[in-house]
Amino acid sequence: MALAIFDLDETLIHGDCASLWAQHMAAIQWVDADSFLAREQELMTLYSRGELAMEDYMAFTLSPLVGRTPEEVEFIVGPFVEDAIEPIIYSDAMRCLASHRAAGDRLLVISASAHFLVSAIAERLGIDEVLAIDCELQHGCYSGRTQGVLTYREGKVTRLQAWLAEQGETLAAAHFYSDSRNDLPLLQQVPHPHAVNPDATLRAHAEQHGWEILSWK
Repeated sequence: MALAIFDLDETLIHGDCASLWAQHMAAIQWVDADSFLAREQELMTLYSRGELAMEDYMAFTLSPLVGRTPEEVEFIVGPFVEDAIEPIIYSDAMRCLASHRAAGDRLLVISASAHFLVSAIAERLGIDEVLAIDCELQHGCYSGRTQGVLTYREGKVTRLQAWLAEQGETLAAAHFYSDSRNDLPLLQQVPHPHAVNPDATLRAHAEQHGWEILSWK
C-alpha cells in the first residue's frame, strides 16, 4: 500500500477554496465586501508569485471568525461546499482518486487552507485524512489565530514528516499531486511527483526533472 497525497486548491478543484470562502463571507455579510475582497486578492497575487507570508493571509481571512463557534462556522461551510466547491471538482481528479483506492493506497489531502474548509471538502471527496492549517480556539470560539506549523511550502514537509512518524508510515512509493511552485519542497521528497495543471515555475521544474505533467479537467 502506497501513500497518495494530494494538494487541494487548483489540484483537486478548479479554484481556490480560501478565495471562494472569502467571497462567500462577503455574500453573507460577515465582511465588508469591497475592502475585504480587494485585500484578499492582493494577498493571493503574492501567493501566485511564491511571495506570500501565509501568516498574513490567515490573520486577515480568519478575522471574521473571531468569536464564532466551530458549530456556527460548520453550519455555513456545509452549504458552501455543496454550492461552490462540488461543481468545480475535477472529473480527472475523481478518476485518479478512484484508481488509488482500487490499488489499496492510503489517501491524504495536505493543503495550505484552513482545516475547517479542507476537511469539509475532503469529506465530499471521500477522503478521511487531512493535514491543513489549524485554527486556534479560545473558550470554544475561534480566536482568529492559527496554531502549530502552517501547512505551507516547507511547512507541508514538516507537518507530513510528523504525521508519518505518528502513523508509522513512510514515503516509500508515495505519490504527491500539486499544481503549485509552493509545493516544490514536498514534491521533491516523494518518489512519484505529479504536476497537475502546473504553474510556469512548476512546469519548468517538472520538465527538467522528467516528472509526470497532468492536465486535469
